[in-house]
Amino acid sequence: MAEAKRERVLVGEFGRAHGVRGEVRLKSFTGDPAAIASYNPLQREDGSAVVLAGLRAVAGTADMFVTRVEGVATREAAEALTRERLYVPRERLQAELEDDEFLQVDIIGARVEDASGTVIGRLMAFHDFGGGDVIEIAPHSSLGRRAPALLPFTKAFVPVVDVAAKRIVVAAEGLFSDDDDDAPRG
Repeated sequence: MAEAKRERVLVGEFGRAHGVRGEVRLKSFTGDPAAIASYNPLQREDGSAVVLAGLRAVAGTADMFVTRVEGVATREAAEALTRERLYVPRERLQAELEDDEFLQVDIIGARVEDASGTVIGRLMAFHDFGGGDVIEIAPHSSLGRRAPALLPFTKAFVPVVDVAAKRIVVAAEGLFSDDDDDAPRG
């Protein structure tokens, strides 16, 4: 099962049931959130198929939807989907990527270097708190015990992403500085 998981990419997760007719909330993790429905059929954790039938945006959000799922017609059946993660086979996503695009999952764990080539940490996660992607960097052990740092995932802060070498370069001088005024807040 672990090998099968590496061949799939997480694209969404069901939330709570919505109403009494089997609708459910869906959080999309795709670049274009509404495109999640175009990847039908999706796969559950166990590999079984899920087909989304209709998608409407939740007001005030860019990545939350209310959807129907084929075969789900009651609130109880929709409640059973809560926290269910949805996947797409990697090869379906890979075929759609442009030359300069990549899947975030492919650089999680990447070596993080500063502009001089010194290894300063590992890329641990991507977050989106509403203002665009932010990366979480765990400091290299040579830097001692320090809190992870958060950095905007933009070309200004991350000018180099080398997927093949699983390495990124950050332009953030003093990211893990000893100066308390410049230390990242964790």
